[in-house]
Amino acid sequence: MAGLSPPVEGTLTLKGVSLSTAHAAYCRQVFRVDPRADTHDAMPVGHFFSSLEVLYPNFSPTDLADLVAGFSLQAQLDKCLYMLSTGTRRKVLLAAALASGAALTLLDEPFAALDRPSVMFLHAVLTDAAHHPHRAFVIADHEAPEGIPLAACIDLA
Repeated sequence: MAGLSPPVEGTLTLKGVSLSTAHAAYCRQVFRVDPRADTHDAMPVGHFFSSLEVLYPNFSPTDLADLVAGFSLQAQLDKCLYMLSTGTRRKVLLAAALASGAALTLLDEPFAALDRPSVMFLHAVLTDAAHHPHRAFVIADHEAPEGIPLAACIDLA
C-alpha cells in the first residue's frame, strides 16, 4: 500500500492515481514513516515538520500546531530526532502523519511507547478521524484499539 513494491496481483489505485502508471503521484498521497529508520535523525523536529509541507500538498500547519500541543512536543521542536526518547520520537512521527493530510496514512503500532496522556490524545484524534471520509488510516497492531470506530479489522493470526 505504501508503494514500496508493486502488488503481486491486481492494481493499487488511490483517488484515481495508479501506483503502476504514476508512482510518484501515488506515493505523495500515502504517509508512512518507519519509526526505526534513521533517515531524519540529524534533522531538528521543527525542520522535519517543515520538510513535510513540501512533500504533502494537503499538509495542515493548523492541525500540526494542535498535534504538537496535544502530544506536548513544544519543548522538542529544536532538538534533533536522534536526541529523542522512543516515545517522544513516536509522538513526532504521529504528529507528522496526522498533519500530513495524506489520503492514506499507514500507522505501525501507533500506541507503542506512548505515555498515558498521549495514548488518550491519540485515541481521541483517531476516533475523530474515523468520521472524516476523505482520509483512510490503516493501523497495524497486535490488538484492535478499543472504542475507535473501525471500517474493518483483519486478523492475521
